Amino acid sequence: MNKFKLLLVGTTAALASFGSVAHAARGSDGDLKILFWQAVSTLNPYLSGGTKEVYSSSMVIEPLARYNENGELVPTLVTEIPTVDNGGVAKDLLSMTWKLKSDVKWSDGSPFTADDVVFTWKYCTAPDGGCAQKAQYEGVKNVEAIDKSTVKVSFSEQKPYPYSAFVGAQSPIIQAAQFKDCVGAKAPGCTSANFGPIGTGPFVVKEFKPNDVITFVANPNYRDPNKPAFATATLKGGGDAASAARAVLETGEYDYAWNMQVEPEVLATMLKAGKGKLETAFGTQVERINLNWTNADPKLGDKRSTTAAGPHPSLSDPAVRKALSMAIDRQVIVDAGYGAAGKPTCNIVPAPAAVASTKNDAWCFKQDIEGANKLLDDAGWKKGSDGIRAKNGVKLNFLYSTSTNSVRQATQELVKDMWSQIGVGAELRNASASVFFGGDPASPDTFQKFYADVEMYTNNFDGTDPEKYLAEWLCDKIPAPANGWQGQNIPRYCNPAYDKKVAELSKTAEPAKRHELSKELNDMLTEEGAHIPLVHRGSLSADSVKLEGVKMNAWDSELWNVADWSRKK
Repeated sequence: MNKFKLLLVGTTAALASFGSVAHAARGSDGDLKILFWQAVSTLNPYLSGGTKEVYSSSMVIEPLARYNENGELVPTLVTEIPTVDNGGVAKDLLSMTWKLKSDVKWSDGSPFTADDVVFTWKYCTAPDGGCAQKAQYEGVKNVEAIDKSTVKVSFSEQKPYPYSAFVGAQSPIIQAAQFKDCVGAKAPGCTSANFGPIGTGPFVVKEFKPNDVITFVANPNYRDPNKPAFATATLKGGGDAASAARAVLETGEYDYAWNMQVEPEVLATMLKAGKGKLETAFGTQVERINLNWTNADPKLGDKRSTTAAGPHPSLSDPAVRKALSMAIDRQVIVDAGYGAAGKPTCNIVPAPAAVASTKNDAWCFKQDIEGANKLLDDAGWKKGSDGIRAKNGVKLNFLYSTSTNSVRQATQELVKDMWSQIGVGAELRNASASVFFGGDPASPDTFQKFYADVEMYTNNFDGTDPEKYLAEWLCDKIPAPANGWQGQNIPRYCNPAYDKKVAELSKTAEPAKRHELSKELNDMLTEEGAHIPLVHRGSLSADSVKLEGVKMNAWDSELWNVADWSRKK
C-alpha cells in the first residue's frame, strides 16, 4: 500500500450515499421548523466565518464532496472521490480531477457544470474579495474545466492530502451566472445573491430577513425526485439557547434546535416533557479564548487591532499569555456549563485521536495559581494597591468579549474570578450572537474585528484532517480592512516558523508524519499563546421525537442530510 493510499484509510474508505429513510413523496410532510438562537446574517458562507451561516446555507448550496456522520468523505455532486488508485489524483500529487454527476441542476433549472466550480475558486481567491474561507483554497494554483462535467484542480506543489477546496460545508459551489458581477470588492454589495443563493441542495430560499427568519421551499429540481420530504422549511433565528431548547424539548413548537449551549441541569428538566431528545457527537469543536496580539486601544482609530497598531502592550509578553492559561480551572468550566457535552482541553485540534496532543497537559490542564503568580512576579508585573498587576505603566486589565449566552456569561464570570487570583482584571462584554458572528465589516462588535483584548467563542473544522484548519493561523490570514476583516487568523498571530511547518505538512504524505506535524503545530499555538483552549465541546442539538432521519454530524454541517429528514406518520 503506497503512502498516499495509507493517508486515505479511515477518511475516504466508505464512499457512502446519504441516508436511507424512505419518503412517500417530495413535500409530503409540511413545514420543517428549525431554531438557530444565533440568528443568520447572510447565506453566503464565503462572506462569514460563522458556523450559523455555514450550516444554514448548506440547505441550499453544496460542495463537491462532504463528510458523513462517521467523518468519512462521501461524494455529493461528483460520481466518486478522486484517489491515486482510481486515477483521480495524479501520481505526482500535483493535481486531482473531479467528475461531476450528470443529473445535477441548479434550482432555477439550469445545468450545473464545471464552469461553476472554476468560478467558485476565482470568487474566493479574488483580490479584495474578503473571502472568509480562503484557507480552503490554500496551495491551489489553478482550477480548470476540462469539459462541462470534468474539473481539474492543480496545486502549486505536491498535495498529499488534496481534499480541501470544494470539500465540506465551508467550501460549497456557488452559481457563476448569479455571482458573476459579485467578484472582489463587489462581493459584500451583492445583497440579492448573498441573501438568496441559487443552489443544488434540497431547499430554495423563498425569503430571507437577516438576523431574523429564513423561509425555504423544496427545490423542484433536486436530483432525487422524492426528496426532501418537507414542502417548506422555516429557520427562525434569535432569542437564546434556553428558549430554543424549550421550544423543542418542552413545548414541541419546533422540530430542531441547533447548539444547545445550556446548563446540563436545565436540559435534564426539559427532557422530562418527552417532546424531544438531544443529539450529541464529539468532533473538533473547541471553546477558546483568543488573545489579541495587536494593540486594541480605541485611540488608534482605524489601526486598532491590526498589525499596523503594533504589538499588544501586555499580551505581547509570553509570561502574561501563559499565566492567563495556567490560572484557569477548565474542569470547573466544563462542570458548570457543559456536563457530558464537554471535556477540558489544552488543544485547538482536539480530535481525531491520532492528532490530539498531550504535550501541554502538564502545565495547562490543571489550574496552577501559585505557578501563574510566580511567572508574573518573575516577569516584573507587580500588584498595585488595587490588586491589579502593572509594569512600566501598563496594567493587566483586559476587555473580555464574547457572544450573548448564559453559559458564556457564566464562563466569563468564572474566568474573571480565576484571573483576579493572579492580579489580572477583566471587563466583561457580550454582543448579540447575530452581530458577533455576523461578519458585517461595518460593525465594531464582530469577532473578526476583535476590538477587545481577549474574546471567547467556539470554532471547528470539517472532516478529520486538520491541515486546512491549521493554515488559518498563517501570517497572511490576519483580518484587516484590506480583506474586509474576513481573515481567519483571529488572534493576529504571526510566526514564520509556524508558516514553514504548515508548508511542510502540506507536502507530507505519510500518515504518522502528518499526525506528528499536526500535533507540533497545535502545540505551537498553545505554547505561544495564540489562544487559550478551554473546552472540547460535543455538538449538542435538540430534535423532536417525531423527526426521523437525523444523523448528528460533528465533522460537517449538522444539516448535511436534511434532504433525508421526515416526520413520523
